[in-house]
Amino acid sequence: MKKTLYLAASVAALATAAHADGELNLYVWSDSIAPELIQKFEAETGTKVNMDGYNSNEDLLTKLQAGSSGYDLVMPSQHFVRILIDQGLAENIGAKDLPAFQQVDEKWRGQWWDETNDYSVPFAYGTAGYTVNRDQYKGAVDSWKDFFEPGPELQGKIALLSYPDEIVGAAELYLGVPFCSEDPAEMKKVLDLLMAQKPFVAAYTSDNIENRIGGGEVAAHFWWDGNSMKTRLNDGAPIEYAMPKEGLVGWLDSLVVPKGAANIDNAKAFINFMSTEENATIQYNYYGHASPVKIDMTKAKYTPENAPELFPTVKVEFSRACSPAAQDLVTKVWTDLLQ
Repeated sequence: MKKTLYLAASVAALATAAHADGELNLYVWSDSIAPELIQKFEAETGTKVNMDGYNSNEDLLTKLQAGSSGYDLVMPSQHFVRILIDQGLAENIGAKDLPAFQQVDEKWRGQWWDETNDYSVPFAYGTAGYTVNRDQYKGAVDSWKDFFEPGPELQGKIALLSYPDEIVGAAELYLGVPFCSEDPAEMKKVLDLLMAQKPFVAAYTSDNIENRIGGGEVAAHFWWDGNSMKTRLNDGAPIEYAMPKEGLVGWLDSLVVPKGAANIDNAKAFINFMSTEENATIQYNYYGHASPVKIDMTKAKYTPENAPELFPTVKVEFSRACSPAAQDLVTKVWTDLLQ
């Protein structure tokens, strides 16, 4: 009965979407949405979709804090969902009442970043860790020690991202420092670790990672599970995603409507559209990150057998929304590191 009611609601939602028009302005992670789904949504609804991309949650937050972004739908990670809500930058869309929300796995409902399920609908999740090029590096990948305290084989051949978020989290996992620590002494340990690693780092960059690590320009790169998997599986790159015993940094991206968005109905229609089982399966096969909404596993391209990166065998610790005091310490670590 519940399934029948959901299907009826989904049909009604899609029928409404079919009569939509106007525009929908997306600001999402670069290359995160399957182009065929954008085309399909435009064809079914008559809505013109405009899409801009970003490469960090910090970029997204800065854009929304500046005001009048012009965007109708964004894709923050879990801790930034909390920040957007707390700063009044997210629209209450009654997410739990959308047909899309009925597709969300129970474990992702009522989480700390959106306890009331009013602001966000989960979209994709995964982990951040590091990837090695096996033509360049033959050593172990079972600890963050190999990355943060590299031996001769990796020295000068490591690359990190251009922002601190998950990197600081990974360093905290390795050192046993709790996420969002407000203790300057503990964060000094993080800084000392990263400063000791710095002479062996070739680049701090979030651009063109697949070519840099896949082509062997560097031997190890801080990266994400699905990106590593696709580069290995689809491009044939000789790379391996590490499973460090200390754990991986977890993330979950959600669809959120910014406060004051001009096209809220179109944004809701798109959320519902992306969350149907058929479309979510297409998206999963394109994006290569785990789906928090139901997909058709008989049509899923990636499985534990061919995509172990998506099915971690170590603990996963999800990034938190830090207090201002804790965030100031993270910022200080990163500023001191890169100066």
